[in-house]
Amino acid sequence: MQLYDTAQEAVVPFEPGPTVKMYTCGITPYDSAHLGHAATYLTYDVLQRRLRDRGHDTQCVRNVTDVDDDILRKARELGVHYLDLAAEEVSRFDSDMRALGLLPAFSEPRATSAIPDILGFIGMVLESGHAYQAGGGVYFAASSFEAFGQISHFDRATMLELAGERGGNPGDPHKRDPLDFVLWQPSAPDEPAWESLWGPGRPGWHIECSALAMRELGETIDIHGGGSDLIFPHHECEAAQSEAATGMPFVRHWMHVGMVRLGGTKMSKSLGNLVFVHDLLKDWEAPAIRLAVLGQHYRDSWDWTDDLMTAATERLSRWRSAGAGDGGLEEARAALDRDLDTPAALEAIDDVAARGGGVSAAAALLGIS
Repeated sequence: MQLYDTAQEAVVPFEPGPTVKMYTCGITPYDSAHLGHAATYLTYDVLQRRLRDRGHDTQCVRNVTDVDDDILRKARELGVHYLDLAAEEVSRFDSDMRALGLLPAFSEPRATSAIPDILGFIGMVLESGHAYQAGGGVYFAASSFEAFGQISHFDRATMLELAGERGGNPGDPHKRDPLDFVLWQPSAPDEPAWESLWGPGRPGWHIECSALAMRELGETIDIHGGGSDLIFPHHECEAAQSEAATGMPFVRHWMHVGMVRLGGTKMSKSLGNLVFVHDLLKDWEAPAIRLAVLGQHYRDSWDWTDDLMTAATERLSRWRSAGAGDGGLEEARAALDRDLDTPAALEAIDDVAARGGGVSAAAALLGIS
C-alpha cells in the first residue's frame, strides 16, 4: 500500500505491523457534523476497511474536544452548560456517522476525561526544558524544538499568519515568542477550571490530543491526521510537544484530507456555509452520500453541489442492479492501494457493472450496500 505522507511530501510505502494504530482528530461538539467532517471520517473508514481486507487489525481513535475556546463560547451564547451542549452534539454526531455506515471507533475519548494525563504530560514537557511558566499558564517554546515545522514545512511568516487565523493567539503578551503555544491556561471566571501545580485553569487545545493519543495507543502511532486545516498549528504543535516529552517519534505517517467547499469557500462553522449530514440524510440514502464523497480523491479540495447527489444516486442504482458478485474487486483493491484512489475504484466498479457483472463485494469494500 502506498499513501501520501504530509511530512515527507510524497507518496510512500505504508507498511504497518499486524495491528494498525490510527488517530484522527474528532469534533469539537458545539454544532452538527457537516460534509467536511464526513469527508475526513469516510476517508479513514475506507482506509480501515482496506487494511482489514489486507489482514490487519485496526484501532482508530477519534477524540471529542469537549473543552476549548469554541465550545465554551457557544455554551456561553446559548446559556447552557458546556458539557450539556457537548452531550447533545456528540449524540447527533454519532447518529450521523452510524447512518453513514462508519465502522465503530476503537475509542472515542473526551478531553475532559484526560485531565490527569494532561497534567502529567505537561510536567514531562517542562522537565524536558521545552516549556516555561508565565502569566499563570504554561507555554511550549517553539524555538527550543529544532524539528518544529517538520510536518507543515511552512516558513515563519506563514506559521504566524495561520496561528493568528486558527486560534494560536500570537499576540499573547505572556509568550516569549509569538509562535509559542499554550499547554495550560488560566480559566476565565465563567469557565471550567482544574487545579494544577501552575494554578487553576484548563488545558490548551493541542495538548489534549497528544495526551489522548498516547493514553489510548502508546508513544508512537502508525497514522495520524484529519482535515488539512489541522496541519498547522494543531498537528505541528502536537508532534513537537509529544516528541519533546518522550524523545520518541510521535507519528510514523501523517495523512490529511482536503477541504470541502460550498460556493468556492471552505465549509466552516465560523462562516456558517455548511451542508449538514443530518439534513442530507432526510432526502438521500446514506450509501449515496458515501458515494458522492468517495467520488473525490481524499487529498483534493472540492466543491459540493446538489448535482453530486443525483449522480451518486444513479451510480448506486446501477451497482445494485448489477447484483451480487466479486467483479471489480481486485481493481478496486489495487486503486485503494494507490494512495486510497477512491475515484479510480468507483470507475473500475462502474465498468464491471456496465458489462452486467455483479459488484457487491467491491461495493462492500467501500462500505456500500
